[in-house]
Amino acid sequence: MSMSVSRRLAAVTAIAVAGLFASTAPAALAAPPAHAAAPTPPDIPLANVKAHLTQLQSIATANGGNRAHGRAGYKASIDYVKAKLDAAGFTTTLQTFTSSGATGYNLIADWPGGDPNSVLMSGSHLDSVTAGPGINDNGSGSAAILETALAVSRAGLQPTKHLRFGWWGAEELGMVGSKYYVNNLPAAEKTKISGYLNFDMIGSPNPGYFVYDDDPTIEQTFKNYYAGLGVPTEIETEGDGRSDHAPFKSAGIPVGGLFSGADYTKTAAQAQKWGGTSGQAFDRCYHSSCDTSANINDTALDRNADAIAYAVWTLGAATPVPPGQSFENTADVSIPDSPGAAVNSPITVSGVTGNAPATTKVDVNIVHTYRGDLVVDLVAPDGTVYNLHNRSGGSADNLVQTYTVNASSEVANGVWKLQVKDAAAQDVGYINSWKITF
Repeated sequence: MSMSVSRRLAAVTAIAVAGLFASTAPAALAAPPAHAAAPTPPDIPLANVKAHLTQLQSIATANGGNRAHGRAGYKASIDYVKAKLDAAGFTTTLQTFTSSGATGYNLIADWPGGDPNSVLMSGSHLDSVTAGPGINDNGSGSAAILETALAVSRAGLQPTKHLRFGWWGAEELGMVGSKYYVNNLPAAEKTKISGYLNFDMIGSPNPGYFVYDDDPTIEQTFKNYYAGLGVPTEIETEGDGRSDHAPFKSAGIPVGGLFSGADYTKTAAQAQKWGGTSGQAFDRCYHSSCDTSANINDTALDRNADAIAYAVWTLGAATPVPPGQSFENTADVSIPDSPGAAVNSPITVSGVTGNAPATTKVDVNIVHTYRGDLVVDLVAPDGTVYNLHNRSGGSADNLVQTYTVNASSEVANGVWKLQVKDAAAQDVGYINSWKITF
């Protein structure tokens, strides 16, 4: 992880993001519906990830103790990763740039297939600082995405999205390699990256479990994975602007990622929920000679590597499913101009198997002279209330909008209601129609 001019320098201003194929409109990143028949994400073998770290440690040891930009250890690291990917059937591209008078290298690996106009990219920086071998920072992220890429190959995955992986050079000098990559993509190619996932330090010896909050879909994907393990997460803020997602984010690309902590101190509250030692840095060997293969927490590395595979499979490899069943009520229902009084428009749902999806869609069409007065809720068959709209929108007329509700805990069949209250006097209107789609 880079430490730019002032240690906490905020995000870099770079342009654009990535894709190596054709089309002009950006492809939105969307997780598949909960009922999609997607391939099952694999368990990433910890032993395989650690074997890559052993190789990176050996490379550093044989080349002056580091794998820094412009040094032999970095080029040997790139060569090691490239050989693994070439043998696994990836199309690899070695991109060169110059920084601080030395040649730098980015490695881009594309998995054949998938939609060339919708690219899901995962990346990590491969360079260390000159002070040490950089095994947590950032051999950990580099090894984990390498093994995830190799798992894609072993599975013979045929994803919906096109999958791309990147290893960046000269991150420790200020995200030089990733900025070079983003800035040198043609404009038409930048629009094709639907999401960039960044992994910089994911095996810290006194770990935390931090999730980037830059894009809601990516963030929720990682949170879902950790919720399944019963591991609490926190929003990542320490690395904002200090790692390779920054140029992508500046270009308007949805970004996300994981982080296990650097030189900040773990609090007592964090130690209570994650274990480890409070009052001590997440990584006491950050940017130091002791960032060796011994400077890794196996549990954190294993969990984070599996989370990467989960995200790649979930966000990139889902099998498309047809639109869900829809039910609509087009009967007009007057909304009384009486603060606090509620009206309901019911829809009876039948013939849907199981629970509602996490992406239940609610289309609302309300005619009203002041939508800022309205409180609108979706009421499930068991009476659970999901708020859709709470007196926002000011003095604008009408409320015509689509909402996505995580109703996955609700049985789909039954009577669903759109409940509307006019919370202030003087303005009037009616429910024109509404629709729910599973």
